[in-house]
Amino acid sequence: MALYLKNNPANNLTSGKCLILGGSHQINQLNAASFFGDLSAVMLQNMPYAGQLFRLPELSIALMNEWEAKIERMAHSTIRENVTYIAGVPTWTIVLIKRIFEITGKNNLMDIWPNLELYIHGGVNFTPYRRQFEQLIPSPRMNYRETYNASEGFFAAQDREDEEGMLLFLKHGIFYEFMPIEEYGKENPITLSLKQVEVCKNYALVISTNAGLWRYIVGDTIQFTTLAPYRIKVTGRLKHFINAFGEEVIVDNADNAIAIACAETGAVVADYTAAPLYMTGDSNGAHEWIIEFDHLPVSLDLFTSILDKSLQAINSDYEAKRHKDIALRMPVVHQMPPGGFRQWLKQRGKLGGQHKVPRLSNDRTYIDDILSSMQAFRQEREG
Repeated sequence: MALYLKNNPANNLTSGKCLILGGSHQINQLNAASFFGDLSAVMLQNMPYAGQLFRLPELSIALMNEWEAKIERMAHSTIRENVTYIAGVPTWTIVLIKRIFEITGKNNLMDIWPNLELYIHGGVNFTPYRRQFEQLIPSPRMNYRETYNASEGFFAAQDREDEEGMLLFLKHGIFYEFMPIEEYGKENPITLSLKQVEVCKNYALVISTNAGLWRYIVGDTIQFTTLAPYRIKVTGRLKHFINAFGEEVIVDNADNAIAIACAETGAVVADYTAAPLYMTGDSNGAHEWIIEFDHLPVSLDLFTSILDKSLQAINSDYEAKRHKDIALRMPVVHQMPPGGFRQWLKQRGKLGGQHKVPRLSNDRTYIDDILSSMQAFRQEREG
């Protein structure tokens, strides 16, 4: 917040309140004085009183466990408030905004909260969601800031709107090491210090903290965007990638290819997942995608073609495997019915909070389960 206020001295944030879409918590059965749950919920529970005065919704709603009821209560309780900024993961923020539109009959969030000027996001790459937010909040006054905050520590935050990357916090009780991605999984992997890192290379983040973590692998992959000062961007998860054929596709590749395909076909993607489609006796491999659209592309075939070409332009390993369809053929894309991914998460008790649809997987565990759920969801809707 201090970074934003410094760069935007004419801000209007303190004239209203912040709408926070945090997680939920429960009382620990073993100790009535301790809490467990999402980090954001624990932070809300323990926020100083002065901070509570400028936050929405009230704590009893903010900490609800049942997310569909929580979104409903949040929508009704905040419509008439003076909201100047919002903080939360993009997926659930969009769900809340759409419910508010249904209640009010509006289609521009500035008509409801005219003093809104800032959205603080994190948890997932914002690139696939930016176009949706620009449609929901069509205002040149709207600002966006990314943060990198995890249970293990607050690592970075975006300090400049006009520059990619988040400023790495170097004096917050965290010692950083950076493991080149090709070292991950080795018995004695090499790690680098800040003085040894390079821009545009993928590293696994390794931390030691004054809270007691020792050479802990967070699980995220990052790239440095600048070295003076040190700025980073999150490119994916160590377990979320596709490398079944040597293509080495990471979440950052997929997010950017999706964004390009949306821009060129008029589509808006709500969520997606992808996994390998293995070679069989009569066909080579492919990537299989399930995509839920908020706005359909002019042609799903055109969208698929642009997605494929964009991935080839972004990732040379993928391009090599796609050459003349030798190892990989054209991606197979399925259209998820509206609300399908939410239904899948709900069936598995993962609705809300910090739970997300896995973007990429190197096996078919998730995608086969989602395909089965998608078929059942379609039959339920049609029946």
